[in-house]
Amino acid sequence: MPKVTYQKDGRIGRVTLNRPEVMNAIDDDVPVELADCVGRANADPGVHVIVLAGAGEAFCAGYDLTYYAQAASGGGNNITQDMPWDPMKDFAFMMRNTELFMSIWRSYRPVICKVHGYAVAGGSDIALCADMIVMSTDARIGYMPTRVWGCPTTAMWVYRLGPERAKRMLFTGDKITGIEAEKLGLVLKAVPPDMLDAEVEALAERMATVPVNQLMMQKLVVNQAIEAMGLKNTQLLATVFDGITRHSPEGLNFKKRAETVGWKEAVRDRDNGTWDWTENRPINPR
Repeated sequence: MPKVTYQKDGRIGRVTLNRPEVMNAIDDDVPVELADCVGRANADPGVHVIVLAGAGEAFCAGYDLTYYAQAASGGGNNITQDMPWDPMKDFAFMMRNTELFMSIWRSYRPVICKVHGYAVAGGSDIALCADMIVMSTDARIGYMPTRVWGCPTTAMWVYRLGPERAKRMLFTGDKITGIEAEKLGLVLKAVPPDMLDAEVEALAERMATVPVNQLMMQKLVVNQAIEAMGLKNTQLLATVFDGITRHSPEGLNFKKRAETVGWKEAVRDRDNGTWDWTENRPINPR
């Protein structure tokens, strides 16, 4: 069973994250299959637009923490190395994923990302590479690992929000609804859940009436403006920092707690702000 599927539907290429049993969590295979599906759409002259979506209850809940955080370090787990760690080995692995996610950004066909449920942590990395995002009003987007154990490697927050609003998201690790995401300018539009499919279809069908070469030229012009701001350099720094966050004292304490009590409990400690990751103990209320 493919973890990302591709289907051509007239002039629309449909790329769907397909691990619904784990809310489309990212494992080692998902980035590879995602880039392959985007490549297939780009290779077809009959495809004008790509719609990127997630099967099941969410778009994408981020990296599969059962494997990457809860499982013991070493072995096949590339996310946390035994100490002393090799930062360039970590960088090579995470930059691989960043580049595969960025196949969406580099796609010659414009990509509309349809977000329902959640687009969080690594899932937000994927969504923010798209040209446009349409969210359900009740969906959530955010990068909670900025609280501990992560730095968004695609670094798209600042380019979509500007510095102050990007800092508001990255200094808190908050998840926000589609309504607030639209208000901040993070996404194109937020619509009620029962209107999401129709809204995305109408936009995709409208864009699909434009010749492929016209769509490609407009996307290249806009993306070049972002590239000229130093996107590649920013992503390089963010990807190096992501490795540091997972091998810092606080990052290793998060990993240890996930191994001890399970990743769901560790994530609750992180997101609720109830754990001191430096001392690796509960925060004493004042």
